[in-house]
Amino acid sequence: MPLNRRTFLGTSAAAGAGVAIAGGSAVPAAAHGGGHGHGHGRPPKRYSFTVMGTTDLHGNVFNWDYFTDSEFDDKAHNDVGLAKISTLVDQVRREKGRHNTLMIDAGDTIQGTQLSYYYAKIDPITAKRGPVHPMAQAMNAIGYDAAALGNHEFNYGIPVLRKFEEQCHFPLLGANALDAKTLRPAFAPYVIKRMRTPHGRDVKVAILGLTNPGIAIWDKANVSGKMVFPGLEEQAAKFVPRLRSMGADVVIVSAHSGNSGTSSYGDQISYVENAAGLVAEQVPGIDAILVGHAHLEIPEYFVENKQTGKKVVLSEPLKWGQRLTLFDFDLVWEKGRWVVEKAGSQVLNSNTVDEDPKITKLLVDEHRKVVAYVNQVIGTSTAAMTTAEAAWKDEPIIDLINVVQAETVKAALAGGEYAALPVLSQASCFSRTAQIPAGKVTIKDAAGLYPFENTLEARLLTGAQIKDYLEFSARYYVQTAAGAPVDTAKLTNADNTPDYNYDAVSGLTYDIDIAKPNGARIVNLAFEGKPIDPAARFVLAVNNYRASGGGNFPHVAGAKQLWANSEEIRNTIISWVQAKGSVDGAQFALVDWRLTRDGTPVF
Repeated sequence: MPLNRRTFLGTSAAAGAGVAIAGGSAVPAAAHGGGHGHGHGRPPKRYSFTVMGTTDLHGNVFNWDYFTDSEFDDKAHNDVGLAKISTLVDQVRREKGRHNTLMIDAGDTIQGTQLSYYYAKIDPITAKRGPVHPMAQAMNAIGYDAAALGNHEFNYGIPVLRKFEEQCHFPLLGANALDAKTLRPAFAPYVIKRMRTPHGRDVKVAILGLTNPGIAIWDKANVSGKMVFPGLEEQAAKFVPRLRSMGADVVIVSAHSGNSGTSSYGDQISYVENAAGLVAEQVPGIDAILVGHAHLEIPEYFVENKQTGKKVVLSEPLKWGQRLTLFDFDLVWEKGRWVVEKAGSQVLNSNTVDEDPKITKLLVDEHRKVVAYVNQVIGTSTAAMTTAEAAWKDEPIIDLINVVQAETVKAALAGGEYAALPVLSQASCFSRTAQIPAGKVTIKDAAGLYPFENTLEARLLTGAQIKDYLEFSARYYVQTAAGAPVDTAKLTNADNTPDYNYDAVSGLTYDIDIAKPNGARIVNLAFEGKPIDPAARFVLAVNNYRASGGGNFPHVAGAKQLWANSEEIRNTIISWVQAKGSVDGAQFALVDWRLTRDGTPVF
């Protein structure tokens, strides 16, 4: 979709004009007169304000889990959703005075729940006279001042994102999301807000938005040739001095990028995925960074800028609206300008408050529509299946994903030059609470098995490459000596590897020897009962996240793409169940892999 130059220049100009006034009408600062320094022993002028922040909301408005069709709950009894956040925001505004607060977000807003899926795909916001996105409605009602773009904003394509942008009463910021042809920002890079002080001198607060360079890989199909995403540090280094020269007293970065300094995509692109800390360290002139993307909770973290020695405060408020970050700034008037004397942060927990009825009433119809949608029956299952032990055992429910993917790829390649090659398939245990019940199977049951909006591809790999792939995957297990007790609670997620970066591969058989070190764990790897031929060619049915380098698995990103489609794997599973009418695990459940120690099975 070509970028409309008129709308683009309009948003950028508005963002750059610095005319937004927080609480109250615009009055030129000079009109208030007075206030030059402390002279005559008068106490210095001071002003304090608060910036609230959310991130990785992922389509959560209500404290509701559409995959279980019940109130959201987890082990820590977190709550989710903008309705809860709204109550916290109102409390902070009452305490501080609304005109002394700003509200921002660090991205990943429009993807993640069946609510957000429904308004992208089932009743899309892009339709003629289409609905207003529930996230836009809720965020407008709360009164956000700005939101950075997340990588998942691009999942449904640029037209859906542009429509969402149009529906928001606040700018979506992305200083490092550039038009591929002109290399100019494709979204507003920043916005400047003015805070009214009692001293007649406004405080100019600049909010710079930065998104994730990984978009170029993860959403290649949607952005290739249209947009490019340079590194956060280089764009911050370009814009922060500009904002300071425009008179910004305070510079806040909203960054859809974690704090660890690491990347999941290896050397495929030279930009760092989790660069928030690097931005603070390398770019002088930043006061605070709202961190996103990593789904971690960081109440307050200070990074020293290498050039100035100044401490920059970072905070990340967990995901899905479980926390609200508060940045508190204390300013003092010195030598004719406002200077940040102190900045700190904390997080508030949304499980301490009730949902704001203003938000729940606003979106009750949308919520009901989506609940009805997810409860549609699509077939039956002969037996109950669950992912409860799928992280350490080959379970039929994961085999179901693999059989659907393998059959889909086989059908797509039929009659072509690769039709005779064996098809393997990879799948992860995305959620340890997914289940297919015995009896009626609904959309929510099938969708809960695959909560991500990944699509399917076919890549060409050799036997040797498949072995490397499996070795890489097996790093997920903590090395456990033969004879040592096995505690499943401590067996997985070695080196913080998430469940979704452990792949089980179907279509061959292998053992994972967890007593052995990384790189030497795959034993008895066989295809059709015989040791695998390193030179043999295989087709791997693989999701687009993995195929584009997500998780940094070896070989797959560089492997020849034989086929790809744009339908979510989740929908492919739903269609498969609908077509079959009945799911019978006995027809496809195979034990392809198992954990062993020195040849003895662990389970």
